[in-house]
Formats: sequence, C-alpha cells, structure tokens
Amino acid sequence: MTQPGIIHIVGAGPGAIDYLTVRGRALVQRAECLVYDALVDAGLLDLLPEGCDRIDVGKRGGQPSPAQSEITQLLVKLSLEGRQVVRLKSGDPFIFGRTAAEVQALREAGCPVEVVPGLSSALAAPLLAGIPLTDPVWSHGFGVFTAHDPDLLDWPTLARLKTLVLLMGSRHLEEIVHRLRQNGCRGDMPVAIIRWGGHPQQQVWEGTLLTIAQVTRGETLSPCVMVFGEVVRLRRYLGASGGGNPKSKIQNPKFSANPPRPLPGGDAAAPPLTTPHPLPLTQTTILITRAAEQSSAFADLLTAQGATVVDLPALEMRSPSSWAGLDGAIAALPTFSWLMLSSANAVNFFIDRLLEQGKDLRALGGLKIAVVGRKTAAVLRRRGLVPDFIPPDFVADSLVEHFPEAVAGQRLLFPRVESGGREVLVQEFTAAGAEVVEVAAYESGCPEFPDAAALAALKEGRVDVITFASSKTVVHTAQLLEQGLGTGWREVLNGVAIASIGPKTSDSCREILGRVDIEPAEYTLDGLTEAIALWASALSG
Repeated sequence: MTQPGIIHIVGAGPGAIDYLTVRGRALVQRAECLVYDALVDAGLLDLLPEGCDRIDVGKRGGQPSPAQSEITQLLVKLSLEGRQVVRLKSGDPFIFGRTAAEVQALREAGCPVEVVPGLSSALAAPLLAGIPLTDPVWSHGFGVFTAHDPDLLDWPTLARLKTLVLLMGSRHLEEIVHRLRQNGCRGDMPVAIIRWGGHPQQQVWEGTLLTIAQVTRGETLSPCVMVFGEVVRLRRYLGASGGGNPKSKIQNPKFSANPPRPLPGGDAAAPPLTTPHPLPLTQTTILITRAAEQSSAFADLLTAQGATVVDLPALEMRSPSSWAGLDGAIAALPTFSWLMLSSANAVNFFIDRLLEQGKDLRALGGLKIAVVGRKTAAVLRRRGLVPDFIPPDFVADSLVEHFPEAVAGQRLLFPRVESGGREVLVQEFTAAGAEVVEVAAYESGCPEFPDAAALAALKEGRVDVITFASSKTVVHTAQLLEQGLGTGWREVLNGVAIASIGPKTSDSCREILGRVDIEPAEYTLDGLTEAIALWASALSG
C-alpha cells in the first residue's frame, strides 16, 4: 500500500519572492507537485525543481475557478498517491483563507499535513507603504477584517478602533466609507489604499473618508489593503513614496484638528526621511508576447526597472511532427563538422533528444558549436557545453558574415524550428559551398486561446507597451487579438507603443501592425529592456 505523501500548506507572503520564509522556500524547491493560488507571485514558480507538476487552483473574480471542495479532494488524492505536495497560498494560510477546511479533510483521510506560516499582507502592505499600524500616541492597537461582505461586520465597533485594516474590500469602498461615517467617524479620518503590496507594481493612494472614493475613481484597486486611522499621516515622515517603492499615487488629505506630533528632529511639515528616485519604468505596464515558459526572465528584467508586466503567451513550444530527421542526424554526428544552434529552444530540444537516444555529451566531442546570441550561449553552458563561436551581432546574418573559417566542403548540422524559421543561414552557407543539413528539432505554434487577463488589460487601456521577440509572436498575437477582441482589435493598440527586439521582427510588426515604436541597438532582451526604459524616460522628460 502506498504511504500517503505529506501536504505542506505554505504561506507565500504578500508578493515578491523576497518575502517567502526560508522554510517555505526549501519546501518549494523540492516539491513533487505544487497547488497554488491566484495571487501567488509567478517568480516563486521558478524555484520549482524540474519535473514538478503545477496545478493552478486560483480564484479570480469573474472567471471560472474550482470550488473549495474540489481543491480539498485534489489534495487528498495527491497525498494518497504518495506525492510530496506544496499547497502554496498567498499571505498567511490562516488569515482569511480556507486552510482549516483543507487541514480537517486531510486529517480525516489520514494524510499528513504541515502548515507553514507566511507574512500576511495585512501586516506587510502597510509596512511597505511606510505606515506603522501601532504608535505610542496614535494607535495602541489595530483590527484586521475582511470586507468582502460589509453586512457581516459590526460597524459601530469598527468605527471605534484607532486603526482599522480591511482586506478584500475594493468593490465596496463607497459602502465602507458610508458605514464608517454613519457610525461616527470624522470625514477627515486619513485613509490609505495599498494595491499589490510587496510587488514591484505597488501603488498607494491617500485621502480621507470624504475624498478617498474620488481619489481612486476609475482606478483598479484589487488586490488591496485599506488602512483607516491617524497612523496613515505618519507615512509622510517614514517614507511617503511607499517604503522605497516609487509607484505611489498620493492625494494629501486635509489636516485634522489634532495633527500627529512631530517626529524627533523635525516638525509636522518635514519632508520624508527618504526620497527614493523612481525607476525608469515605474507606472509603465508592459505586455509580453513570448512563450509562457520563456517570459519569466524577460519579466524579471522589466520589473527590475519598475514595470508592471502582463503576459499574453503567443507561442507554444512543441515536439516536431516527426523525430525522424533529428534522430537520423544524431546517429550520423561523426559526419558533421559544425553544430549550428540559433535559439535556446534549439539547444534544449536537441540535447534532450540526444539524451533520449541513449547518448550523452561525449557524442558531440568531434563537432564545433556555433550559436546565435548570448542567451543561446548561456543556455548551452547550462547544459554543460561551451560554444566555439558567437557572432558579434545577435542575428543569423551575422553568424554567416563573421564565421571563423571557410565552410566549403564542410557538413553543417542545423537543428531548428520546424516551420517559420529564417532561411538566410542555410542559403548563405550553401552558396559558400557547405552542405547544410536542416532537421526539425521543435515546433512553435499559436496557443488555442488568448489570455483573458491580457485582453482585459488591453481593452481597459492599461497597457503602455507591447513587446515582440520574434516574427512568429507578431503573427500569433494578431491571431489571438482578433479571436479575443474581434475585427476591431487594431484600434485597441492605438496609444500602445510597439517594441520589437530586432530588424526582422520589426519588419513583421510594420507588415501586420503598421508600425514599430521601439527597437534596441542590441538585439537581446537586455537591449530591448534598455530601449523601453529610454523610451519611457524620453516620454516623461
């Protein structure tokens, strides 16, 4: 009989991977299966070991999501199969979650379970916005409540609290304000709303009970933490730009009759203790159209510059329609002098197939390896190989132009995408007298459906830049947008800057989208990130 596997219910913290506990990180890194919620930071998924199953059970407003009973049954099933499972929840598992039901069901089924605490957004978000929840003068304590149903709360009691923290209340802001005013709270009570606390795209709005609804009108507030009380005023002394995060939208409220006391060494009008400089892409939302499994590295580059990133996966990497060509080439490796690899996908699919055929890297000992681009070279090194040649420019044309030796009479192996790849490398080397053997190592296709969140961001006008890293992403994105938005999809891109990684992709952008606004001098993701940052700086300056 299979021994039940342990279910680790882990709190992921408020946002970025930085706030995951050491215990939580260790468990994620050795999980056999991950069951995770909607608000869990995508960066945490990069910690997973190879082969770990990922199951998204997140509940998203307005979209189909699994019932709690289904999630509980899934956890029991996985445990009884002997799996080592991490159930990753945002914040802390026992703060406004349904962890108790999951633990009870697992215990009743005889499944071992461990609950690992996490940092709740109720505590972390105010701190990261520069708001202390307690203060020797202004707040001897605070209350935390969920406001998803205002009718369930005891408003006369809440109105007497010095500091009130509400979660899950973005849709009921006006009702919350009304209930507090109705129960005696002053109109000039300070209010702060912190959206995406702990994430690079953190936003903070300040106001009063009288002004906060107007300050935030038209803004998307979810997911957010709301803080009500005089401690909000202390934010101006403790880092009014969001605890080091510059993406804050501040509406200064009127002072009450009893303004907060001056902090030591300053007065009530003193500037913040810190004045961090905004990152170049602060308040810039960027849509990425790469393959889902390849977007995280690019997203990391952009968020490091302050951007908010939205994914619209426009490529799916698949096995080719037949392995016959690649298998034949692998069997004949001693007959080739060079292996030509023009993408990270080509590296991974080629080496994976080599290993599946019962060979190892020693089979490549008689070949020299040429790659296109630093990223391809980096992936090759991670697979245990060092390239013999990288051209100075990161395009296939440069590989041909700067090749280090004459190729006449040589046999070159070129594992590549099955369809849609460029022919220049094959044509130029063939013209120089080489025999180029092309074999399909993988195929890249268009996803079946467009991502709903990405479509919503475009329709609502929240996207500032859309990025393309290949011609195929341009073609597929057009197909996905037409599928999701209809024939008027091009109008949705009005006002959205189009960023292309290089000349050939730019040609596709002009042909299909009618323009290109940003193209880097260096045709890499780092170069594209830098070009977008320069564009944003020029726009704001």
